[in-house]
Amino acid sequence: MSLRMRIFSGVLSPVVRTAFTHAENPVPMRKGMDLAARLALQILSDDVVKHDAMGLPGIWIRPPMAIPDRVILHFHGGGYVAGSPQTHHRLALRLAMLSRRAVFLPAYRLAPENPAPAAYEDAGTVWEALIASGFSPKEVVIGGDSAGGGLALSLLSKLCEAGTPPAGAYAWSPFTDLTVSSPSHQTNAESDHFFPAERAKVLIDMILGGFPAEDPRVSPMFAAYPNCPPVLLQASDSEILRDDSVRMAEHLRAQGAQVTLSLTKGAPHVWQMFDGVFPEARNSIRETAEFVKAVS
Repeated sequence: MSLRMRIFSGVLSPVVRTAFTHAENPVPMRKGMDLAARLALQILSDDVVKHDAMGLPGIWIRPPMAIPDRVILHFHGGGYVAGSPQTHHRLALRLAMLSRRAVFLPAYRLAPENPAPAAYEDAGTVWEALIASGFSPKEVVIGGDSAGGGLALSLLSKLCEAGTPPAGAYAWSPFTDLTVSSPSHQTNAESDHFFPAERAKVLIDMILGGFPAEDPRVSPMFAAYPNCPPVLLQASDSEILRDDSVRMAEHLRAQGAQVTLSLTKGAPHVWQMFDGVFPEARNSIRETAEFVKAVS
């Protein structure tokens, strides 16, 4: 673990954990993510960011070196209740530059105003629009972080079952089991930098609104993946969602998928967001970019 990551996580951890401990609704989470984005994210020029989003809410990130007929579809995180393409555009730009791919960041509906399966339905709509715009499935890699990683894996199952899988998929610290059955929710309750495990039920109630937690549309841990393309999973060994990735890797491999599971020691949840702050973030984004180039 780098010294910079240790210091940064140590300073930020009590602030974030306190905020989540007292949050009874999504407003503080949304304000916090938006504020962090405004403070940390650089403004991207018009030749990089395009708000033309196939008639759907979202943004394109197209660096000048991007290969024209390849694209990454990235679903932002935020626990299904917060986040937006704007909060994640700097991260997406780094991935776009390292992979030489355009990245599309869709804005899907958020809970609790739009509980499950609204985000899943929007993910399917975005995929259909992307294919209708001229891309073939084998020209697209899908991915996401946290809740967006779980959403990408749920969409992956749908596409595998339809016989139209993407070239590959990746997920960073994905939320894959809303039944909260992963052992790391207990074993990593103290080591997780950001999330108090005891608040999981509050968040899940907001996400589901009565929808079954074991439904594959919200918990890809219970989904089928016939003829699955390669998958990259990244997680921190100290976060409460660690075993959502470990178990997901086992689940995919049991169905014949080629899976790379990468665990980073001591990192905060979705540490890739801190690109430019400590080296582990850039290293993980680079690993993802190399995976994207290898499969598409």
